Amino acid sequence: MDRRLTFLFALAAGVAVGNLYLAQPLLDLIGRDLGASATSAGWLITATQVGYAAGVLLIVPLGDVVDRRRLVPGMLLCSAAALAFCAVAPTIGALLVAVSLLGLTTVSGQILTPLAGDLADDARRGRVVGTVASGILTGILTSRTISGLVADVAGWRAIFAVAAVGAAALAVLLYRALPPLLPKTRLPYRALIASVAVLALRERTVRWTLVLGATGFATFTMFWTSLTFLLSAPPYSYPVSVIGLFGLAGLAGALAAQRAGRLHDRGWSLPATGIAWLAVLVSFVVAGLADGSVAVLLVAVVLLDVALQGLMILNQIRVFAVSREARSRINTAFVVCNFVGAALGSAAATTLWSHGGWPAVTTTGIVLSCVGLAIWATGRRSALVVATSGT
Repeated sequence: MDRRLTFLFALAAGVAVGNLYLAQPLLDLIGRDLGASATSAGWLITATQVGYAAGVLLIVPLGDVVDRRRLVPGMLLCSAAALAFCAVAPTIGALLVAVSLLGLTTVSGQILTPLAGDLADDARRGRVVGTVASGILTGILTSRTISGLVADVAGWRAIFAVAAVGAAALAVLLYRALPPLLPKTRLPYRALIASVAVLALRERTVRWTLVLGATGFATFTMFWTSLTFLLSAPPYSYPVSVIGLFGLAGLAGALAAQRAGRLHDRGWSLPATGIAWLAVLVSFVVAGLADGSVAVLLVAVVLLDVALQGLMILNQIRVFAVSREARSRINTAFVVCNFVGAALGSAAATTLWSHGGWPAVTTTGIVLSCVGLAIWATGRRSALVVATSGT
């Protein structure tokens, strides 16, 4: 797998997954435009994440049994249609349906990631998968920035229309770049979906990593959803364009986390995972001390993103090492658990913000960080063999 194809994979995966987060910095703007409360607007993120988890569960396993040259562009075209629906949704209810469909269809990034693992050689698999996964994380962060800037100039509907055109263009590019790819196995659809749970339950390393990943994603989404409410309120009272720019601070974390794949290739995956959870703990302590200081808040954002994004990449590469023939299904289990965690995190953010504000969010983040450290300490020995494997 050459660098040009790796870059295209990272770009397409980042754009696809980034579409899930277009609404995040716009919640206050969308709520005011459609006459919805902050709590109702916050459910847009939850609906998107639940739809995404369903799409990963029902569609991504097909990567093990169908030609991915057709599957990936097809899903990008479906997501383009869902984005167009978001752009014209007349009510908050219609928009909730639209973002649910967007989540369901925006799964091409999670088909491309295990495909990158299949196409890369053993010595560079961690680096290649890390680059594609870093593209996903970069897309998540830059989507917030771009979304805020476009919405500030042309309204919140415009960003969904632009994203629809981008998804359709990437579908064409990938169809031209990918060769026909034979299925890795043959299973009826019902057996294929059932095998996802079998693989997850059978492999102890996979089970441990799934719990670790879900906890990390819940923490990540809780923070970013709450940050939107924090920056919209006094003493900050920022417009959506400025809120979106905070994604650039997180982008520094995504670029640093790109090297996490190399840590796996060198056999340092498990120690790096523990260090990452310690950094998450420190970041929430710092965020709780911000007290209106933008500089302190930015330090917390960068530290949190470096830690959690590196953690996510290390987790994903670790589960890919379990089975070459079932990478799409293992990735399905991994991502479903992550985004169920993300849905819980975004739901928790709206509840915590309504009842306790920023202190409640940061305190919960500290607790979740301690939970993550406990999970890592409990399960790291059983994962040692797979984590240092290059299979």
